[in-house]
Amino acid sequence: MWFRSVLMVLMLSPPALAQNELPNSAFEGDMEIVATGLVHPWALAFLPDGDLLVTERGGRLRLITEDGLQADPVSGTPEPYVAGQGGMLDVVLHPAFAENSLVYLTYATGNRRANRLAIARGRYADGALSAVETIFEANITKDTDAHYAGRMTFLPDGTFIVTIGEGFDYREAAQDPSNHLGTTVRLNADGSIPEDNPEIGNGAPGVYSWGHRNAQAILYDAETGRILSHEHGPRGGDEVNIIEPGVNYGWPIATFGIDYSGAIISPYETYPGMRDPILVWDPSIAPAGMTLYRGDMFAEWEGDLLIATLQPGNADTVSGHIRIVDLDENGLPQGQTVILGDLGARMRDIRTAPDGSLYVLTDANEGSVIRLSR
Repeated sequence: MWFRSVLMVLMLSPPALAQNELPNSAFEGDMEIVATGLVHPWALAFLPDGDLLVTERGGRLRLITEDGLQADPVSGTPEPYVAGQGGMLDVVLHPAFAENSLVYLTYATGNRRANRLAIARGRYADGALSAVETIFEANITKDTDAHYAGRMTFLPDGTFIVTIGEGFDYREAAQDPSNHLGTTVRLNADGSIPEDNPEIGNGAPGVYSWGHRNAQAILYDAETGRILSHEHGPRGGDEVNIIEPGVNYGWPIATFGIDYSGAIISPYETYPGMRDPILVWDPSIAPAGMTLYRGDMFAEWEGDLLIATLQPGNADTVSGHIRIVDLDENGLPQGQTVILGDLGARMRDIRTAPDGSLYVLTDANEGSVIRLSR
């Protein structure tokens, strides 16, 4: 009943329109450069022994140990199609990794005329992947090198969800669930389709929700049982959503953003039968990776969203930053804080480590892994 009452509050509450231009706040803690020399790192995962796996968009999976970034990339990875925003994207460990050693990777596959998002899994050991297999590919190709999405999160029942972008030039496809563009897809661990997925008319295999633009983060919060995601809007209109099965999230019929040219995309900010976001940013902050903090090291952020961004917070933030969104007891956004806005870096990912510290990836040709702790 508690979860249902929270959902009713969310459904009846209009989306919060966030103020983008917030001052940069000093980070009160220790900041350590764990590794440098990564080429446009995109995602990271924590191995049980304390090592890190980090993807580079250019196609490599890298290993970071206590001795630093290892010279040789992890072998056995699939070869992605690398162009624009496409390449090697997310890396996620199976929840039972300690027993089965399974690692999941999202990546772009195909060529300039026909490419799509794919998922591979393999067994990791000693700097190498083995028994690698492609377990999923989107059911439609595109000829653009943008908006792949590609973030994954596992659910308690052993299934997982992956976000798929609408390919930028194919935004109308996001309202057609018979294709995978602009959707979230729920899969079994082997890539097969769960029998209890929502029934969505002529929905493509695995479609869980649709009407998305380019969802660059998705996570499951065990404390509340919610799936949270954010996605890039066009010019303005970045948003945070609570993902539920069989729901249409509106793009491009309902959006708070406008086209990059200044043209109106839709006259509707909300639309009947489509779910509103709980938070909208205008101007855009270009949200990337996201974590919902559960830990003791930063008690003041317990239950809050921490979002890596690619764009400034205001005039005194040089480039990307970490955006902290305070969520109240109903899971609704209240205040926001900007930190690390003075580093002059695009922030691509942020993850909570097992010890409660935070790891941040900077997206650059000489990208870094930064650890925040106390």
